[in-house]
Amino acid sequence: MSFVMPKYIVTIGLEVHAQLTTRSKMFCGCAVAYGEEPNTLTCPTCLGLPGALPVLNEAAIEKTILTGLMLGCSIPPVVKWDRKNYFYPDMPKNYQITQFDLPLCLEGGVPLYDLAYPKDAQKSIANPGKIVQLTRIHLEEDVAKSTHHDKFTTIDFNRAGTPLMEIVSEPDLASAEEAFAYLTSLRQILVYGGVSDADMEKGQMRCDVNISVRPEGQEQLGAKIELKNLNSMSAVRRAIKFESERQIDCLERGEKLIQSTRRWDDDRGETTLMRTKEDAHDYRYFPDPDLLPLRTPDIVARVRPLVPELPHEKRSRFESEYGCSAYDAGVLASDKQLAAWYEAAVGADPAVPAKKVANWVINDLLGALKDTEGGLAACAVQPAQLSALAAAVEAGKISNSQAKEVFAEMMASGAEPAAIIKSKGFEQVSDSGALEAIVDQILAANPDKVAEVKGGNDKAMNWFTGQAMKASQGKANPKMVTEIVRRKVLG
Repeated sequence: MSFVMPKYIVTIGLEVHAQLTTRSKMFCGCAVAYGEEPNTLTCPTCLGLPGALPVLNEAAIEKTILTGLMLGCSIPPVVKWDRKNYFYPDMPKNYQITQFDLPLCLEGGVPLYDLAYPKDAQKSIANPGKIVQLTRIHLEEDVAKSTHHDKFTTIDFNRAGTPLMEIVSEPDLASAEEAFAYLTSLRQILVYGGVSDADMEKGQMRCDVNISVRPEGQEQLGAKIELKNLNSMSAVRRAIKFESERQIDCLERGEKLIQSTRRWDDDRGETTLMRTKEDAHDYRYFPDPDLLPLRTPDIVARVRPLVPELPHEKRSRFESEYGCSAYDAGVLASDKQLAAWYEAAVGADPAVPAKKVANWVINDLLGALKDTEGGLAACAVQPAQLSALAAAVEAGKISNSQAKEVFAEMMASGAEPAAIIKSKGFEQVSDSGALEAIVDQILAANPDKVAEVKGGNDKAMNWFTGQAMKASQGKANPKMVTEIVRRKVLG
């Protein structure tokens, strides 16, 4: 699938690097941690010192295979590790241990969820339900982190050797919006499986973009140009739009595009040439002599039961089991922690309609969390408390407007809804005898309004409910009042 612009077709493929949530590095026992003092999590192996030998991290292999199973990949029965040779300060051995021709995962695909698209594009999705095809997923070691200052560069080797999955898509993306949705959907799945935190701000998920442009009607893809230095999903979207237009402008001027790598400058909003692109033979791949090939069937059998319910599966279940709308189910399933919170609230009181709980979560809880530091993890309101609040509304103990006020207090203090309702004197009068006495007084004092109700004036019916609320200082159950008025006036 490709995005058609006037006279030209833009084709996009993504290479996503995701750090795995392992306690130690890929080939040594050094801890994996973010934000530690520079160059404190190192050893002779991850520093590439002579004589140091690599040892495979079993957990990293399991998490990569789990990712492949979640994405529908096939797992070859035998895989191996290779050396990718290049010279750069962030790779102390002057080669990277990776996988070349026998990776852990082949093929598969990433489903593009509707709500994963940018908000301004969700109403005009070109290919709803699209699945972006993958080429492969291989496992390798991450490089060190280089920080470029005005006149010098510093290198932190804490990150060197961290287990890193590279997820390579086919040139199957049609637009910047699809690329955005791909990254968002992929991140959701990685988090659901617990294989990666995939936080782009921390460098736990990074993306390279391959873009080619060709004239409409030409079958062969144009020159592949790779974009580097993309550290956010919005940056990926902007970079694709800029680079697509730049390549088209070049072709319009009669220039020839060559395979190359370009850097994205987020501040200037443009790409600049880094180097002409190497081909695979330039890296002089060869099997790593220190690591034996690995048989995978036993690992696959051990990992397969760990495949979780994925976002699209959870969304479908929320619709069928809880009666959520497609949109509400999509919002709730988009975040693993939020989905678990919602299900805990539903389970706290099965008598409360799950759809009503969903309304509270989406319309009130998520809105309040926008102004709450720490998000859902730091939320003062617990699932059972929200369920209890929804139950109070369903039972007619408080009105919806009163419930909103109670919820605000719950968010501020974490107090139980029952205690807040009592302290505010909100509990509604639902005693039918007391309400009938109030209604009888109002009916007797307003015969003209009674006549209007008998004449079919529904607004007059609402007027009686309002008068009863005033007479009870807002404590009367409005639904019961309306039913009593209707019964007494209309029979």
